[in-house]
Amino acid sequence: MSLHSVVGGKARDGSQDVAHRQERTDLAAAFRWAARLDMHEGIANHFSLAVSDDGSEFLINPYGRHFSRMRASDMLLLDAKQKPDDIGERVDPTAWCIHGAMHRNLPQARCVLHVHSKYATVLASLKDSSLPPIDQNTMRFYGRVAIDDGYDGMGFEEEGERLSRCLGNKPILMMGNHGVMVVGESVAQAFDELYYFERACQTAVMAMMTGRELREASPAVAAKTAEQWQDYPEFAEKHFAELLAILDEEEPGFRD
Repeated sequence: MSLHSVVGGKARDGSQDVAHRQERTDLAAAFRWAARLDMHEGIANHFSLAVSDDGSEFLINPYGRHFSRMRASDMLLLDAKQKPDDIGERVDPTAWCIHGAMHRNLPQARCVLHVHSKYATVLASLKDSSLPPIDQNTMRFYGRVAIDDGYDGMGFEEEGERLSRCLGNKPILMMGNHGVMVVGESVAQAFDELYYFERACQTAVMAMMTGRELREASPAVAAKTAEQWQDYPEFAEKHFAELLAILDEEEPGFRD
């Protein structure tokens, strides 16, 4: 087993990364579950997690490995303040540009999950990409989603910087013509948000497909429900603990 580091140059084995064992394990679990839930896009898309106090050093998946095969030891350690030498080899160019900008510019975005999941991307493809408050899951995100309507090509350097400005202080970025990005204080929190956001988008898209009028909650009720979700005790942590337990039973190799 090797633990990879790219801080300050090319990927290399790094025993110093043993300190990030739990963080690596949590990220690997998030990848495995994203694959199980069909929220992957082959070898594209990336999850990252800050491991330094200032958020500049972060773990991220290597270029070319499928979400369903991700292991704790696969994660690369990058420095958002220093461009790695081996972009295009072990480091995906868009991974560096988007996630590097997020961790460099938004220290509160400790965990950053970016996918082109089916229903969120459908909603991102509509002229009006807002999520209507029509059930408890959609109301969870009321007032908490930033909508980007300025897509300007694939996520290279200028686009990465622009996306970090679009997100601001929101936990969800609906990336028009692109997909979705979710940020949180931990992998558990961010993955829980991603899971329920995709569920919410599925409900909204399928409701729209009926062609019938939507039963939208009032702004007051939607805001109240969103706040209740935020106050629900340890929901994300308990959810993610169960996901880890299932993987331990069925795919224990993710911890390698």
